[in-house]
Amino acid sequence: MTQQLITFEIADKRLGVDIMAIREIRAWTPPTPIPHAPSFVRGIVNLRGTVLPVVDLSDRLGWDAIAPSPRHVIIVIQIGEQMHGLVVDSVNDIVTIEPSAMQPPPDLGGGASARRLAGLISVEDRMVMVLDLRCMAIDSDAMLADAA
Repeated sequence: MTQQLITFEIADKRLGVDIMAIREIRAWTPPTPIPHAPSFVRGIVNLRGTVLPVVDLSDRLGWDAIAPSPRHVIIVIQIGEQMHGLVVDSVNDIVTIEPSAMQPPPDLGGGASARRLAGLISVEDRMVMVLDLRCMAIDSDAMLADAA
């Protein structure tokens, strides 16, 4: 059974997520900062009455933090019952892949970035890192412990 992914860019890196988790793609909106939030949480925005945490995906993956500008977008995803906004540079395309096309991420010593990947695929001769969204959820208990 094929799977559809939305691919997007952060700096020169191409990533993808399962299209079924995406609720919408919105223009950059500056979020309201939250005290004692992890560094990768830019803040929150109001999405039609729902408080949406906005995550700097680059920072969350252990890369350089993004300096958002009006050209950035927020991909709204649903992980379980919670919605999150992921700040990315741009959205590229919808791709359809066969399960056999997904390669497991290499074991490079257990870095945090690799643990957040479901796998890797090749699209138009470029590697796309497919995110494991279950590992991307913001752990509210950990946030509270960090704030104490």
